[in-house]
Amino acid sequence: MGDQSTERAAQEYLAVKLSQEQQQLEDQLNYQAAKSLALVAWRRLAKTVFAKCAEWNAITKEETLACKETALGDLRIRCAGRTHQMMVHFDSRKLQVIIKNSARPENEPDTVLSIMGYPTESGRDAHLVRNHESINMDMLVIGHLRVLAGLSRDENS
Repeated sequence: MGDQSTERAAQEYLAVKLSQEQQQLEDQLNYQAAKSLALVAWRRLAKTVFAKCAEWNAITKEETLACKETALGDLRIRCAGRTHQMMVHFDSRKLQVIIKNSARPENEPDTVLSIMGYPTESGRDAHLVRNHESINMDMLVIGHLRVLAGLSRDENS
């Protein structure tokens, strides 16, 4: 005659084991998606940077922000009349994007974004995250451009 508490414990063990295996599979699929779609995520960010610089320049009616792609594929943004620059670097091996802004306060670290895969209704995609949280690319880029131009990071400060 079997003990019901033993049966429940064994079933709980199997459920936890199955859940862990499913999570490992999900993590593996997300990593593979991040690896294969990293360039797509990078291009989305680069497109956003170029678009925000163009929009900024259209509003100021001058080339206030000069945005160029370097020979290595990084982005370099300069603000007219200022010595500071912003570099956006894509590291495909580490699945990271690093934003270095020489105009930021010295106590602020560089912005490090990770490329992570995630499931969608039609398969998988990849996006940029900071501290494992999704980011608003437009707001991130505008914040860095504001600092580069000598303004505070957000308009309410």
